[in-house]
Amino acid sequence: MDFELSEEHKIFQRTAAQFAQKEIAPLGEEYDEKEEYPRWIFPRSGELGFLGIPYPEQYGGTGPDTIALSLFAEETTKADAGIAMGLVVQNTVGTSPIYNFGSEELKQRYLVPAIRGEAIGAFALTEPNVGSDVSAVEMSAREEGESYILNGAKTFVSSGMMADYAIVAARTEKGKGHEGITIFLVEPQSSGFTRKGLKKLGIRAQDIAEFTFEDCHVPKENVLGEVGKGFYHLMSTVQKTRIVVGASSVGLARAAFETALRYAKERRQFGQPIGKFQGIQFKLADMATEIELASLAVYKAAWRNDKGEQCIKEASMAKLYASEMVNRVAYQALQIHGGYGYMREYPLERYYRDARIMEIFEGTSEIQRLIISRQLGL
Repeated sequence: MDFELSEEHKIFQRTAAQFAQKEIAPLGEEYDEKEEYPRWIFPRSGELGFLGIPYPEQYGGTGPDTIALSLFAEETTKADAGIAMGLVVQNTVGTSPIYNFGSEELKQRYLVPAIRGEAIGAFALTEPNVGSDVSAVEMSAREEGESYILNGAKTFVSSGMMADYAIVAARTEKGKGHEGITIFLVEPQSSGFTRKGLKKLGIRAQDIAEFTFEDCHVPKENVLGEVGKGFYHLMSTVQKTRIVVGASSVGLARAAFETALRYAKERRQFGQPIGKFQGIQFKLADMATEIELASLAVYKAAWRNDKGEQCIKEASMAKLYASEMVNRVAYQALQIHGGYGYMREYPLERYYRDARIMEIFEGTSEIQRLIISRQLGL
């Protein structure tokens, strides 16, 4: 197996890195502090073709390519995780259900503007009582005439406050478990729909919201896919998304590592740079090795996904290892900085906070281990 990037991918990576370092990196500290998202980054990204990476040209995309999407996630997250997550959501769960299961009319109305960065999508699955067990969705959708009436609540909705539309999972049938879940496309101006922002530890630039639905009317033409088959539709999209989260973890780890490496060469104690001490050298050697191994796992999974192969196990392995790796790397990078790493004027404090979410969203580490175990036949 040859995991060398093609020349096209290398060019794309350089372009994505230039965009990320020029447009995103200078904003990271400011927008983390303000806990706001620079909304203008969406049309700018769309203008450069960075919001249609997974989609064909007929909708304004650049062609389905998991490797390119992973490279974009890695480079933007290296620049700033909070801002990058908004773009990652837009490229994945904020649009993929429309492309995969929406009518042509819905694609033209929502997907095409989203790829241009003119509309922002949110994905609402988690509920106050529903997290890792997706099959336990409680939110109801009652059929009434030409509409469905939605009642319930969603929480931890990424891009929820600034979203122009939301992809929402609700239960349309009384059947329990996997059966009876349906996916809807809901506009925030719909009657009975309200939202409020939430505060969080890390990736603070990206907004996150809680949605409430009280007799919210959604037209039947806004159903995505088959009624009652929403669980299976959702599961078909997570393989790619987990790979992308792994790539984001690699990008954040690279940012922390490179910052620590520079500091180790510049910071002097006992008459020499601290990087000359074996204790620091070993930390950096371990960090570099872990980042390389995680990168190989991520891009192997992306390569297999692009070949159309089932890689449930590999995607979960990549997400699991990379997300836990970035937390170890951020921890050691902060340790190398000593007291300065704990101060907010240094980026390590932000990296350390941002890293924690990688083990939680798109399936916790515990869920990834469960998936891997099942794939092993256990």
